[in-house]
Amino acid sequence: MPSGKRLDLLDPTPFDWDDADLALGLARTYRWGGHSAWPLPLSVAQHSLTVMQLRRDWAAQAGATLPVELELRELLHDAEEGLLGFDCISVLKPFLGEQFRELSRRLEQAVFLRYGLPRWTRDGHRIHKRADRLAAASEAVHVVGWSPQEVRQTLKIRTQPLETDPLQAVYGGRPWEPWPPALACERFLEMLYKLKQLL
Repeated sequence: MPSGKRLDLLDPTPFDWDDADLALGLARTYRWGGHSAWPLPLSVAQHSLTVMQLRRDWAAQAGATLPVELELRELLHDAEEGLLGFDCISVLKPFLGEQFRELSRRLEQAVFLRYGLPRWTRDGHRIHKRADRLAAASEAVHVVGWSPQEVRQTLKIRTQPLETDPLQAVYGGRPWEPWPPALACERFLEMLYKLKQLL
């Protein structure tokens, strides 16, 4: 790791990385196989912030505030991908088999232990997947260049893609434009530090 720590991917512990290592890994790990209609691909770090912001927005629309530990869990929902340096395209996951699922599970478990995250409940995971799939559908259209019909037919996501980028109100910039890795790292790390201080 850039920090000098060493992560054993086959036997990870919660002490094998620091926050900056994780943020950089997520900022340099790309969704959609690295494909993009923009000059840069979309990082998992930016996607993670999008999903967290969606959950925040939904809570606000209901007149509530998302608890900090749930915000942190949303921010870190793909953290194992940053440690692994690989975001597998969904259709390939079944072909990688049980050993890959076990590897991902061990990394996720180490992340949850390190950050004191509550385990997923059935309802909590259902709401998370709703936000995750909405982000994916919107990214497919606005980042990769798919049509909404292709999203429905190929990705099997029936949710209508968003028009408004949830992150634009927070960070400005052009809606849906992928951030450079250094900026994605900085913004992810800033949010991680902020949420940890609020716990």
